[in-house]
Amino acid sequence: MMGDGPGPEPRLVGPIPPAALAFQHRAEADQLRAILEDGGTAVLEGRSAGRIPAGGALVGLGGVGKSQLAADYARTVLADGTVDVVVWVTASERPAIIDRLAQAGHELCASGLEDPDQAARAFLAWLAPKRSAAPLRWLVVLDDLTLPGDMDGLWPPASPHGRTLVTTRRQDAALTGPGPNRLQVGLFTPEQAIAYLSEALAAYERTERDAELAALAADLGHLPLALSQAAAYLADTGSTISAYRQALADRATALHDLAPDLLPDQQPHTVAAAWALSIDHADTLKPEGLARPLLQLAACLDPYGIPATVLTSGPARTYLAHHRASQSESQLPAESTTESAANVAPVSTAEVERAISALRRLSLLTYTPDTPATAVRVHQLLQHAVRDTLTPTQHYETAHAAAGSLIDAWPDIERDTQLAQALRANTTALTAHAEAELHRPNAHAVLYRLGNSLGTAGQVTAAHDYYRYFSETACRHLGSDHPDTLSTRSNLAAWKGEAGDAAGAAEAYADLLTDRLRVLGPDHPDTLKTRNNLAAWKGEAGDAAGAAETFADLLTDRLRVLGPDHPSTLITRNNLATWKGEAGDAAGAAEAYADLLTDRLRVLGPDHPSTLKTRGNLATWKGQAGDAAGAAEAYADLLDHMVRVLGPNHPDTLKTRNNLAFWKGEAGDAAGAAETFADLLTDRLRVLGPDHPDTLATRNNLAASKGKTGDAAGAAETFAHLLDHMVRVLGPDHPSTLKIRNNLAFWKGEAGDAAGAAEAYADLLDHMVRVLGPDHPSTLITRNNLAASKGKTGDAAGAAETFAHLLDHMVRVLGPDHPDTLKTRGNLAFWKGKAGDAAGAAEAYADLLDHMVRVLGLDHPSTLITRNNLAGWKGEAGDAAGAAEAYAQLLAARRRFSGESHPDTFAAWGSFAYWQGHSGDTAGAITTTTQLLERMTQALGDDHPHLQILRHNLAHWRDHS
Repeated sequence: MMGDGPGPEPRLVGPIPPAALAFQHRAEADQLRAILEDGGTAVLEGRSAGRIPAGGALVGLGGVGKSQLAADYARTVLADGTVDVVVWVTASERPAIIDRLAQAGHELCASGLEDPDQAARAFLAWLAPKRSAAPLRWLVVLDDLTLPGDMDGLWPPASPHGRTLVTTRRQDAALTGPGPNRLQVGLFTPEQAIAYLSEALAAYERTERDAELAALAADLGHLPLALSQAAAYLADTGSTISAYRQALADRATALHDLAPDLLPDQQPHTVAAAWALSIDHADTLKPEGLARPLLQLAACLDPYGIPATVLTSGPARTYLAHHRASQSESQLPAESTTESAANVAPVSTAEVERAISALRRLSLLTYTPDTPATAVRVHQLLQHAVRDTLTPTQHYETAHAAAGSLIDAWPDIERDTQLAQALRANTTALTAHAEAELHRPNAHAVLYRLGNSLGTAGQVTAAHDYYRYFSETACRHLGSDHPDTLSTRSNLAAWKGEAGDAAGAAEAYADLLTDRLRVLGPDHPDTLKTRNNLAAWKGEAGDAAGAAETFADLLTDRLRVLGPDHPSTLITRNNLATWKGEAGDAAGAAEAYADLLTDRLRVLGPDHPSTLKTRGNLATWKGQAGDAAGAAEAYADLLDHMVRVLGPNHPDTLKTRNNLAFWKGEAGDAAGAAETFADLLTDRLRVLGPDHPDTLATRNNLAASKGKTGDAAGAAETFAHLLDHMVRVLGPDHPSTLKIRNNLAFWKGEAGDAAGAAEAYADLLDHMVRVLGPDHPSTLITRNNLAASKGKTGDAAGAAETFAHLLDHMVRVLGPDHPDTLKTRGNLAFWKGKAGDAAGAAEAYADLLDHMVRVLGLDHPSTLITRNNLAGWKGEAGDAAGAAEAYAQLLAARRRFSGESHPDTFAAWGSFAYWQGHSGDTAGAITTTTQLLERMTQALGDDHPHLQILRHNLAHWRDHS
C-alpha cells in the first residue's frame, strides 16, 4: 500500500471488530486492496454520502459484510507493516466520530486540548503531509457512515501516504463520486453461503447436509449477517434447519424471534434492527414521508423484481398519499384532522420515482430502469422485517394497495411476456404474504387475474392447478357456498377442459350446477352461465348433439327469464348455432346465424362488436356448409366494417383478415391466401411485434398456405425456422410450440419425406407425453399421426398394429363414442386394408358404421363416408355384389342429403356402376353409367376430365355385354 522497510510498531486507535466466525475470503477483498494500493480511497457501499477526499468506499445493504471486509484489510496492513497508524472510527453519529478522532489526537500527536472538537481537528492536521517530516503512512476507517453531514469539517486530509476507507449504506453521488474507488459489496454467492454455514455450524459441533444448508441459505437470501445469526440460533436452540425454515416462512414469526439471545462476532444489531435506522433516514429525504410506505408496499411483492409501473400506478400513489396525509394528521390538533383528511394531496409519479431514489441511496433497494419488468428489487429478509412492523390494519391496507397496483399495471393484452411473468410472480409473492387479507371481504380480482394470465400464456395445466388451489383457499376463507368460491370452481372446470380433460370439465360443471341451483336458484345469472358452460364442454367432450340439445333447453329459459333481446339470450342462440354445426348440420348453423344476425342488427346495430362477430360466424359456417367462396366473400365484406368501426390495426380487424385469407385458400385460391397472409404478417409485425402469439400464428398460417400452393418442401422449411423462433420465445413445451412441431411433421410428410415425418412425430410425441401426459387429447392425436406416417413409409401392417393399440387407449380415455375414437376406428380399418387384409378392413368398417349410426345418425356426413369405405372394402374383399348393394344404398342417401349433382353423389353413382358390373350385372352397369354420364354432362359440360373416364367405362361394359 505505502512503501516498504522496517519501522516502529504500527499504532492502532480504536478496536477493530474481530474476524467473523468462518470468515469467507471474497473477491471484494482483493478488489479493495487493489484500489487502495493504487492510491485510491475505497468506499464499501451499503449506501453513502459526503465526498471522500482520498481512499475508497465499501457500499451495500446492511448486513452484507462491509465492516468485516474493512476490518480484514485493516488487520492485514497492520500485520504486514505497511502502515504506521490505523484509526478505526465508528461513524454512525457525529459525536462518536469526534470522540474517536480526539482520542487519536491525544494518543498519537500528544494533543493536550481538552475540547474534543479541537483535539479531533488537531489530529487531522497532524495527518496532513509536511515537507520537513518523514512520511506518515496512515489508514483511517470510517465504519458505517450514516449521515454525510456528520463528516463536515472532519474528513482526513489528502495525502500521498494516507488512505481513508469508508463503509456505508449511502450511495449519494456527492459522497462517493463517480470514480472507480466505490466498491459495491453484494451478497454471498450460493457456494460461499454454504461454505460459511458449514464452517460456522461445525464450530458449534453440528454437521448438516449441503442440500439443507443450500435451502437455508436461499431462504436467508445469502445475506452474511443473517447466515451468522441463523447459525448461532441453531446452535443455541438445537433447532433443526427444517424447523427454522418453517418458522421463517411462517407469517406469524417475526425476524427478531429468530435471533440468538447473544449475537455472534460482537454484532451490534439483529438483522431486523440493522435496517431500521436506514429506513428512518430514507423517510426524511425528499419527498419526505414517502420512502417508508413505498418500502412497505414493495415488501409485499416479489423480492426478485417489481415492475416500476406497479409502484407508480394510480392505486400505489393513492396509498402513498393517504399514508403521508395520516402522518401529517398525527402532528395536527385533533380538531384539524377531519378537514385535512378530506384534502389529501396527491402523489405524483415523479415523487414516487424520487422516493425510489431515496431508498436506493440508503441501499434499501436496487433500481435498474433498463430492465423495466424487474426494475425494483428488495432483499427478502428486509421485506420480512418491514412487514413485521405493520399492524394488522396496515397489513390489510398495504396488501390491498399492492393488489390494486398489480391490476392497474397489468395490460389487457399481454404482449410483453417478461412483464406478464413478473406480474404473475409478484401476485404469487403477495398471496404468500397476504392470502387471508386478499379474501376479505371477497376474493380480490388480482387472484383471478393470475390464474387467467397463466392460462392465456399457454400454461393451461398451471392455470388448472392454480385454480384448484384457489378454490380450496376460497372455500377455507369464505365458505363453500360463497359466490367467489363457486366462481373459482367455474374457472377450475374451464381450465380442466383447456388442459385436455373436456369430459372432466363437463362433469365439474354438472357438479357446480347442482350447487348453484341450491344456493342461487334456477334463474340466477350465474346458474344460467353454468348451464351454458356445461353445454359447451359437453360438446367439446364429443357430444355435439347433446351440447346442441342442452343449449336449446337453456335458450328456452333465457327467453323466459331475460327476454328475446337480452345479450345473454343472443349469446345462447350463438352457441346453439355453433353446436348445431358441430353436430353435422353446417347448413342449419349458417341459417341460425343468419337469423341471429337479423336480430343483432335490430337490437345492437350494425357496428356493435357482437354484431360483427355474428357476421364472422355466419361467414365461417357458410364455408363449413361447402360454400368456401361465399365465406371468403362474406369475410371481405366484414373486413370493410371492421376497418371502419375498429380501425385497421385493431386485433379483431387483423383476425378478420386472417379468416379471409383462410377461406380464400379453402375456395381454391391458395396463392391469394398466401399473399393475404403475407400482407397480414407485415401488419402484425408492425402492430404487435415479432413475438406476439397472433404474429406467430400468422407465420404458421403463411407457412401452411405456402404448402397448399404446392410448395410442401418450402412449407416444411418455413415451419422449421418458425419452430426455432417459437422455442426461443415461448419455450420448447408451450402448446403453440408443440403445434408448430406437429405442422412441421405434417409438411415433411406432404413433401414426400415420410420417414422424416415419422421421426418428427415421434419426437413430438415425447414432448406431448412429458408436457401434457399420455392421456391428453393432443397426445392421442399425435399418436394417431405417428401411426399414419408409419403407414406412409410403407409399413402398413405396423400402422394397423399401432392404430389397434391406440384404439384401446382412446376407448379407455375418451370413451367409445368420442369423435376421435371413431376416427381411430376408421384409420385402423383403412390400414388393415392397405396391409392386405381387405376382409378385415370391411369388418372393421362395418363395426365403425354401427357406432356412427348410433352416435351421429344415418345421414351424418361422417356416417356416409364410413358407408362409402365399407362398400369399397367389401368389393376389394371379393364381395362385388355386396359392394354394389352398399353403394346403391349410399347413392340414395347422397341424393337425399346432397342432391343429384353434388360431387359426392357422382362419386357414389360411379362406384355403384363399377361394382354392379363386377358383380355380373353388365346390363345394369351400362344403364347406370349411361344415366350418370348424361347427368354429369349436364352439370359439368362435355369436356370435363371425369367424363372421359365414364365414357371409357361405358365402352368397357358394352364390350363385355
